[in-house]
Amino acid sequence: MKKSPLTQPIPEKDFTSGQIFDLPETYRSSTGQKELDAQLRELVQTWACADRCNDLVVELLITALLTGRDNPSQANLKLMNRALKEMRAANKIFSEYAGRRKVTVFGSARTPADRAAYQTALQLGRRLAEEDFMVITGAGNGIMGAAQAGGGRENGFGLNISLPFEQQANETIAGDPKLIEFNYFFTRKLSFMKESDAYVLLPGGFGTMDEMFETLTLMQTGKTSIKPIVLLDEPGGTYWKTLIRFLKEHLFRRELISERDFDLFSLTDDLEAAVTEVTGFYRNFHSYRYVGHRLVFRMRSALSPAALAAINEGFADLLDQGTWQQTRALRAEKNEPEIAELPRLVGLAKGSDYGRLRQLIDALNSAETSA
Repeated sequence: MKKSPLTQPIPEKDFTSGQIFDLPETYRSSTGQKELDAQLRELVQTWACADRCNDLVVELLITALLTGRDNPSQANLKLMNRALKEMRAANKIFSEYAGRRKVTVFGSARTPADRAAYQTALQLGRRLAEEDFMVITGAGNGIMGAAQAGGGRENGFGLNISLPFEQQANETIAGDPKLIEFNYFFTRKLSFMKESDAYVLLPGGFGTMDEMFETLTLMQTGKTSIKPIVLLDEPGGTYWKTLIRFLKEHLFRRELISERDFDLFSLTDDLEAAVTEVTGFYRNFHSYRYVGHRLVFRMRSALSPAALAAINEGFADLLDQGTWQQTRALRAEKNEPEIAELPRLVGLAKGSDYGRLRQLIDALNSAETSA
């Protein structure tokens, strides 16, 4: 298997784009009884939790107790309880593979093996595995099963949804410890979004459309980090072209979306172009997070002086004031010591033009570096 060029450690997955890493020193919640709060803190500390998560575990317990005091219906309690259990189970399995990049492949479970789209998904899974990416699918057959088979059992995760009449796990991932069962679509979607470093979508039905629009909405609104979204068709296929034409003629023309929203994804019927879109996104760009109003890009290599000047000239519109500066890790990033040595590009960001931020990431990946 080809070794990935992505040699630096991968940052902890933060679904909220790096905006909640810095937690307050004091507790934000209380049962209203100081003695009970103290007992909960003592209980958590003796339960051998990691020090850095103790505060949040205490808050989870407080939230559970306060929920009980609210006298909710049994149906609501069952929903909250099962959702949390599903999130815990998924997190526990994914945490064992936190050091590897992952790509979610979406597409129809109904596509037969003799269709061109199926063969494209099969080849896609193989190529992603060759580039040392793990493959996440919805665990079904069709496109999902093809990508799973191409990537191989050892490189795959299956996020299966319990449905009354369909969706059995495909033969590649069935029985594997990395097959995760979900009762709720929303907890399953959370795992897709949170654990992936890129998304590739092939033709599919309502579910695929739902997953595409949710992914785009989360990135467009800054509720999740910008990552590659690739709409991949079979060679010569028109599935995605037809959809994009609709978006341009009926959403963009009516000013319901912006022109830069189209920069959040790419469209291709070329398999290698799709793989390059995924791997190229991490060529020099590593990750980003917000520290207050400062937007911090972490890079694999520092920019050359000429490249930094070009970034300042080309992307000054993203700044509220000042210029883009190359720095070392900021003090607030001390909770990510594993990537402390990576060079930073820092600026006082303004607005919420995430399509423009994607353009900046592309510029960082093509810029001349000092390495």
